[in-house]
Amino acid sequence: MAVRQPRYSKEEFARRGDEIYESQVRPQVEEGNHGKIVAIDIETGAFEVADDIVTASKHLLAKLPDAQTWFVRIGHLAVDHFGARSLRTPK
Repeated sequence: MAVRQPRYSKEEFARRGDEIYESQVRPQVEEGNHGKIVAIDIETGAFEVADDIVTASKHLLAKLPDAQTWFVRIGHLAVDHFGARSLRTPK
């Protein structure tokens, strides 16, 4: 299996991914998909929605084997979180 290489800097990758998500993808996927993952090709704007990163990625790569993939968790600021969550009960 060939290893795909990124064609953009990290900053450009993120800029393109966020721009495509906000302008093209978000209006189509936000309703009814809260918490799901969207995989976006930052070159074509093609995207796939799934319950997890692996499935979204597999579906997108099946259509576009050389996709430059950006991931977003619908309705969240980040795809994943690191560290412990607060154990305090919200008031």
